[in-house]
Amino acid sequence: MLSELEKQVVLVLQRDLEITPEPFRELAAQLGVAEEELLSAIRSLMARGYIRRFGATLRHQKSGFAANALVAWKVPEADLRHLGRKVARYRTVTHCYARIPAPEFPYNLYTMLHGRTAEEITKLAGRISRDIGITDYEILFSSAELKKTTMRYFKEEG
Repeated sequence: MLSELEKQVVLVLQRDLEITPEPFRELAAQLGVAEEELLSAIRSLMARGYIRRFGATLRHQKSGFAANALVAWKVPEADLRHLGRKVARYRTVTHCYARIPAPEFPYNLYTMLHGRTAEEITKLAGRISRDIGITDYEILFSSAELKKTTMRYFKEEG
């Protein structure tokens, strides 16, 4: 069962956070509570499983990256965790995750690369390939961006 404060915390967290030096202090002020009280409520929600993670959505076009692609890699299962962590450290990789390969698409490591041009992404994928020693990969360029939205758990009043 959620307290009234916890419901208000979920309500403000389901909105986009402003990019500011102290976003939680500003959220606490909106709720009329101290920042530590807000953070304590967030920790409690996390400990009880109501909040599992915080995520960020990169609107890459607004940040100057006109090209992006999903790069699917065929990685030996024994190397998957190690190489996945290595690839995830690249600044141009915004997503990196493992999946069970399908018979018709045998790739098991997926990365999202962002760049200014398709040629830049192709070069980045080649550099990563040489670095991790994996040459079996596919570059799938995005053709359109679908609407990105944040999950809503409580309806805004008014």
